[in-house]
Amino acid sequence: MEWGLMFFFNSILLGVGLAMDAFSVSMANGLNEPGMRRRKMCGISGVFAGFQALMPLIGWLCVHTVVQYFQAFEMFIPWIALILLVFIGGKMLAGGVRSRDSEEEKTGVGPAALLLQGVATSIDALSVGFTIAGYGWLMALTAAAIIAAVTFVICMAGLLIGKKFGNKLANKAQVLGGAILIVIGLEIFITGII
Repeated sequence: MEWGLMFFFNSILLGVGLAMDAFSVSMANGLNEPGMRRRKMCGISGVFAGFQALMPLIGWLCVHTVVQYFQAFEMFIPWIALILLVFIGGKMLAGGVRSRDSEEEKTGVGPAALLLQGVATSIDALSVGFTIAGYGWLMALTAAAIIAAVTFVICMAGLLIGKKFGNKLANKAQVLGGAILIVIGLEIFITGII
């Protein structure tokens, strides 16, 4: 592919497609922490955007170096996403059920959980490295930057939507957020296996 309008259009579409899982998880994070400050929202969106940009670049690098090893790893991607998201969602569900019994303050998503969410929602983006394998290094980097920008905007929207409904749902929000993460994990797993 050459530089042009179609390259940018395709990169934006890739960004939108890849950001859907991160959008849903961002919404769950907003539900879980309706009082989240804008700085934390930017940090969460930045982590998702960074992972969504990094994974296609790693995939691109694998295609250009160790493609046979990457193809063997590709079958584990749905399993990894499932395990990570069910683990995080299960913790949120358990915390939500426990917080119904006590009126403790919700802490929201921590750095470790955020990194796990970033990996879980972006690991399927490794296969995008195959899609952009025909790009040169600069084009692959530009596509990754566009994917990151699109993901950032979409995740901010997810956080804002989650916060709005999190305030209305109060103590049910953490349970709902955990359930959403588990459903996303199952969806990634099922579509990855089929």
